[in-house]
Amino acid sequence: MAADRDALEAMIAADVRAMNAESDEIGRLFASRHDVAANDFRALLYVMVAETAGTPLTAGDLRRRMGMSGAAITYLVERMIASGHFRRESDPKDRRKVILRVAEHGMAVARGFFTPLGQRTRGALEGLSDADLAAAHRTFTALIEAMREFRGELDDTVVSG
Repeated sequence: MAADRDALEAMIAADVRAMNAESDEIGRLFASRHDVAANDFRALLYVMVAETAGTPLTAGDLRRRMGMSGAAITYLVERMIASGHFRRESDPKDRRKVILRVAEHGMAVARGFFTPLGQRTRGALEGLSDADLAAAHRTFTALIEAMREFRGELDDTVVSG
């Protein structure tokens, strides 16, 4: 039984790596087609994911996530605002803080590019039961949490190491 479990976990780990590789390639193509740098796309993705999760990022949060200097992140954020991909907004919980949001233009560009992927995803999941999808969601949630914990440990070793 343990060998079956190990095999399943190994397949899931391989699937996650394959999905990450495909995602990276799609991101590269998005950046190329929309004349943005790879870091711009990464920043857009970070801001979009954080916004969707209800935990919007400040420029400082984005700087830490991307491992960039303060000057480099300022330049990136200003460029993304000028291009209409980002907008600044006062944090409703702390008006002294400024959070980054994906601007309507950025959302429109992302929707235009990623809608066909969403349609393909929906088609790919069509034959799966709601119970299968709920199990997959629980699996992804557990994997994301494990990755966040690992990233946190890595961040701690960089800070203290």
